[in-house]
Amino acid sequence: MPEWTAEFVVGERLARRLLAEQFPELEPARLELLGEGWDNTAWLVDGALVFRFPRREIAVAGVRREIALLPALAPLLPLPVPVPHFVGRPSHAFPWPFFGGPVVPGIELARAELDEEQRSLLARPLAEFLRALHSADVAVDLPVDPIDRAEMPRRVARTRARLDELGGVPPEAEPVLEQALELPPPAYTAVVHGDLHLRHVLVDEGRLSGVIDWGDACRSDPAVDLVPVWCALSPGSRSEFFSVYGAVEEPALVRARVLSLFLCAVLAIHARAEGLADVERESLAVSSGR
Repeated sequence: MPEWTAEFVVGERLARRLLAEQFPELEPARLELLGEGWDNTAWLVDGALVFRFPRREIAVAGVRREIALLPALAPLLPLPVPVPHFVGRPSHAFPWPFFGGPVVPGIELARAELDEEQRSLLARPLAEFLRALHSADVAVDLPVDPIDRAEMPRRVARTRARLDELGGVPPEAEPVLEQALELPPPAYTAVVHGDLHLRHVLVDEGRLSGVIDWGDACRSDPAVDLVPVWCALSPGSRSEFFSVYGAVEEPALVRARVLSLFLCAVLAIHARAEGLADVERESLAVSSGR
């Protein structure tokens, strides 16, 4: 059974019931299935609100974290993020919390089919966003790297395993993985998104428009959020990113490169199983050593 298999799926009938019971003032006329990820099912309500319902119990802690963090964090960021305006409580109809808020505009970067010039235009706004996030001061209790994203011995082993599922470690990636094993311990100094990959960065008409899915937000090494530098930007625009974000030492660059390989391999495996050809194609370009 795939690890992303849902334990509880909220279909349209149940979504309407939950909204009617807990938010009768909405009276939605139209519900559209916006997406189903590993952890959440998202419903678009009258084209204006997005409600996200956990699919697995393991995701519930992340939903609670989003509900606590995002209202405090959103005003500090230069791009839209989900803001829980409606917080649903567990009930006899659905055992977990859920939330809804205004739509974050755009489509997943993994599905946007940007050319190199468009990718280069992402460098500055992405740097501005991450600089603001990593300097954010929020009075919210966040866990410290709960899934060891910044811990390279564990992450390298998991990256090799995922790449093996796709046919093996690309020759270009081998030196990076070996170098990562020699890194010093990470610093846990910043508020981070924690899972910043090609499906969680949104673009609208080729421009960066928002960042979604904050269930892995935590305090960790800022390097864990530099994944898009490797998987989203054109190589020629990385220098512009760092001129805006600030200088980053070599260990952080290596950590980010390993995480980029890992996350894109995971995305490719999931996309292949679920028939998401565009996501698979984009992810494979990175996990194969782009």
